[in-house]
Amino acid sequence: MAQGDHDRASQSAHAPAQPLDYALIGNGRIAALLDRSARIVWWCFPRFDGDPVFSRLLSGDEEKGFCDIVVEGAVRTRSAYLRNTAIVETLIEDGDGNGVRIVDFAPRYRLFERMLHPAQIIRRIEPIGMPRVRIRVRPTFNYGDPRSAQVVGSNHIRYSGGGLTFRLTTDAPLSYIVHETAFALARPVTLILAPDESLEAAPDTVSREALERTRAYWLSWVRGLAIPLDWQTDVIRAAITLQLCTFDETGAIVAAHTTSIPEAPHTQRTWDYRYCWLRDAYFVIMALNRLGATRSMEAYLDYITTVATSSNGALRPVYGIVHDQPLVERVAEHLPGFLGMGPVRVGNQAAEQIQHDSYGSVILGVAQMFIDQRLPRMGDEALYRRLENLGHQALRFYLEPDAGIWEYRGRKRIHTHSATMCWVSLDRLARIAALLGLAADAERWRGHADAIRREILTRSWSSKLGAIAGALDQHELDASVLLLPELGLLSPTDPRFLKTLDVIGAQLGRNGFMLRYDNDDFGAPETSFLACQFWYIDALAAAGRVEQARDLLDELLSRRNAFGLLSEDIHPVTGQLWGNLPQTYSMAGIVNSCMNLSRNWTEAWPRAAHGPEPGSDFRVDTE
Repeated sequence: MAQGDHDRASQSAHAPAQPLDYALIGNGRIAALLDRSARIVWWCFPRFDGDPVFSRLLSGDEEKGFCDIVVEGAVRTRSAYLRNTAIVETLIEDGDGNGVRIVDFAPRYRLFERMLHPAQIIRRIEPIGMPRVRIRVRPTFNYGDPRSAQVVGSNHIRYSGGGLTFRLTTDAPLSYIVHETAFALARPVTLILAPDESLEAAPDTVSREALERTRAYWLSWVRGLAIPLDWQTDVIRAAITLQLCTFDETGAIVAAHTTSIPEAPHTQRTWDYRYCWLRDAYFVIMALNRLGATRSMEAYLDYITTVATSSNGALRPVYGIVHDQPLVERVAEHLPGFLGMGPVRVGNQAAEQIQHDSYGSVILGVAQMFIDQRLPRMGDEALYRRLENLGHQALRFYLEPDAGIWEYRGRKRIHTHSATMCWVSLDRLARIAALLGLAADAERWRGHADAIRREILTRSWSSKLGAIAGALDQHELDASVLLLPELGLLSPTDPRFLKTLDVIGAQLGRNGFMLRYDNDDFGAPETSFLACQFWYIDALAAAGRVEQARDLLDELLSRRNAFGLLSEDIHPVTGQLWGNLPQTYSMAGIVNSCMNLSRNWTEAWPRAAHGPEPGSDFRVDTE
């Protein structure tokens, strides 16, 4: 591996072995996870929310649901992304220096004036010396059932089950794959995992062209990003990951590509995150906007605008990547769970919950359409009138108890964050109306917003805590109140917020990481929710504690997995990552916090130790 052609996350010397050391490949239609030995352990087919035909990630000790290349006598493995791409290269060597170079990717590039992104994974396997290898393909269907029909064709193997069929097309010997027989690899071979369709050319030709075009696409896409001076590679990897979490057809961005990786060891807190949460809108749009990834931002705006205009004022907190698809929650009986820690859930009951922050989440996201002149289609009065329906709902429900941002399953409160997001709805509608010249509307919404703001700030203050509480008229801490300055409810230097910042840091902090809350609901949380850590970092920076914020950011970035990805949670004692991977909240947090704390590009070059200050007069003595 050439040093300059790869990127990998920086790992601190004290970083623990991560149970979630997986790389993500994808193309806007499908996504897959690979471990450090290039075993594909997770692939939902034929799209993000489909049946995992590779489900080894959640199979416990069962050797099912994967595709790998086993090198006999392997002693060394190295794996990394090709620099600035979503392509993974893995080197596996035996004790004699023989081995393989495996390149894994999902094709993504422009063809015939549109984006080509088939439900396809390509694996190129090149020999180093004369290795002996076994190629193993063991799919599952119906969420973990290994029983499938297997039909061998002339150059392919067709796998079927549960109403799905996919095809492995290859120039490797089919009988060796069927029987998992070891053989001497003397030439490069290609595996193409795709729908049951014939290729237009030989596998080697298809894979070479797709690899070249896909790499060129990612390099060009990264070249157009507006990244900060500091933490450049970290932000680039986060940006690519956010793009891989975007379902191109609708613009939906999934919270993560997995289901049921537990939030902590042996907890029942296992959820399906392969769907789109409306509250992610603000963080994702802010990240995409700051990166200059306007096409991705525009696609997401299209999605949430579709949701908003088809809701008639009633919103769910979470939607499928096709917004009208049901998300009924059930347990997958054939999958033991990550490291055997089930249950494995399909669907998400949160879609049935009442969460009043949804109104503000949508309006906050769509508001970008009224102010961002880069967008080809700006917001107008017709869109504003649609959003008014959401504003009326927010005004109606801001003092009604709900499940809150953390989707409590055992209680309801008038949560400070939910009430604030209802205020956000009215505040942004007032601003939008003013931009459109609708003075009477602006005044009306402003009056409602100001009244709600006063009530929230009065009733959320807890003299017992000496801080802003997580719910009105209550005395429990909640890290979501760290967002109040970001949302505009009060200044980051307001004395009430500064006291809250100190109290939350002291009472919700665990070994330098932030809990969401410390009360019990479906089991008390054991791990730090990584998004909260980013919120804490951003709040410190906004309050002027920049050096502390930078130190915490560096520490958090050092905790990423071997491929630069973050999941949902981190254990404050072991430092291990837990929860679904990669977590959109966390990856957007990398972008936003790095942007907030980076030096300006004008500071890229240090001043010379000697010589004139920049801009000073310079005279050459000619005598």
